[in-house]
Parts: sequence; structure tokens; C-alpha cells
Amino acid sequence: MNLGVLLLAAGSSRRFGGDKRFARLGGGDSVFEASIRAARASGLSLCVCLRPDDTRALELLARLGVDSCACADAARGMGHTLAQGIAAAADWDAALIALADMPWVLPATYRAVAAAAGPRRIVVPSRGGRRGHPVAFGAAFYPELARLEGDAGARRVLARHAGRVCELEVDDPGILRDVDRPADLGG
Repeated sequence: MNLGVLLLAAGSSRRFGGDKRFARLGGGDSVFEASIRAARASGLSLCVCLRPDDTRALELLARLGVDSCACADAARGMGHTLAQGIAAAADWDAALIALADMPWVLPATYRAVAAAAGPRRIVVPSRGGRRGHPVAFGAAFYPELARLEGDAGARRVLARHAGRVCELEVDDPGILRDVDRPADLGG
């Protein structure tokens, strides 16, 4: 099966007070670099969704040899970014939707979610009963994802297809941990 990771990195970092993607973690990598490295270490294809004018991120991706797709409507919310980005996954049987501000997700988690994915299935990793990321959407859901708007992301698609959701318990606290404020960067 052909699948990959769609890494959403077109947000505005309003709560952070600056571009959180380039804030440094304890190990020296930026939040963005760590998120990219974890996704790439999974062995899956990777495409990063960015604002078209995001030259700093585009330069980093070029240096790392990572594909990207431009999301012109990113300022209108995550739903718009995902709707535009899903076109980059058209050849994949399933796309794992990951967030660039979640650098602690383990490569093994990406692989486990991918292994459970399928063209007509949604796979959500969970830990202790709490759902996290990355979420895999089979290609059967791409038309709905392509119609998303606003900042709700894919929550409505998950709710509408609750019976098709496979919750996958993983031992990875990184699926629940993101960076919203500078205090979130700590170990």
C-alpha cells in the first residue's frame, strides 16, 4: 500500500508570539526540524504543507530534500490547509495527517498508524483513552477532506464517520504533546 505523511506547517503561531516552528528544543533542533526528522525516520513519504510565501521554511525543506505543497488559503484556518494539502496525497492509499508543532511523536508511532491504515479506514492513535496525532485517513475520505474550511480541521469528518474510526493504543506521549507557548518547549 502506498501512503505517506502530510505535515501541516502553515499555521500562524498566534499563541506563541512568533514562528514556533523555528523555536529551538533542548536537543538543538527546531520544532519544525524535529517534526520533519521524526516523520522521515518512519520511512514513509513526506509532504509538508506551507504558506506559499514561507521562504524560510521552503529553504529548510530544499536543504533537507523534503517535498512541499503550497496552501494559498492557509490564513483562513487548518481546514483550508488540509483541504488544499490533501491534493498532494492523491496517489496515496492513505495519508497520515501530522502537525508540525508536535515534534515528540515517535517514528514507531507513524509506522504503527500506517500499518493499521487502509483506503476506507480512519486510524487515530490514542494513549490512555486520549486521541492524538498523526491521524490516518484512507483515500475514500479525501473528497470530504478537500471540502474542509475554517479552523476545525478534520474533526467533523471524524465525527461523521465514527464507525469507520480505528483507535490504536500506542505507548507514545508525543501524540498528545504540542507546542503552543514558549513554556511548552521544555523537556
